[in-house]
Amino acid sequence: MKKNLLLAFTLFMASVAFAQDKFPKQTLSINAFRNPSIGVEYQRKQVSIHAGYYLTNFESDVTTEFLKAGVIYWFLPSGKMEIPSSFYGGLSYLRGRTRDYKDKNALGMEAGYRWYAWKGLNLRIGIIALAAEGQDVKINPTPSISYSFKF
Repeated sequence: MKKNLLLAFTLFMASVAFAQDKFPKQTLSINAFRNPSIGVEYQRKQVSIHAGYYLTNFESDVTTEFLKAGVIYWFLPSGKMEIPSSFYGGLSYLRGRTRDYKDKNALGMEAGYRWYAWKGLNLRIGIIALAAEGQDVKINPTPSISYSFKF
């Protein structure tokens, strides 16, 4: 068991060290849909911060709105584009604007994959778990389209 954990840890650390060279030093993304939010995102190597407006449907035809800000960690880069596609995991603070979440604080945990389709144009697919006091934890898909500028 200890050998397996040591091997897994070593492989993870090697992938992190290798990945540092593949990610651009800095990017700025304009996010046009739900993931991470309708807003902006600044990425430095493997970590990004974001802020914007987040919409979701916890039930059919009922939109719940939030302000959202958080941090994302990028890992396992792939592809030969100038900015690599990669997996991500993130943690966000959300502030409810409507419905049962109005003026409530919430925590979002998300994971997914960002695929660079052409130059800076990228598509994301992920999933978020959203938790707020007095509410059940909600799980929702988080698709997105964004454009990133490398600098």
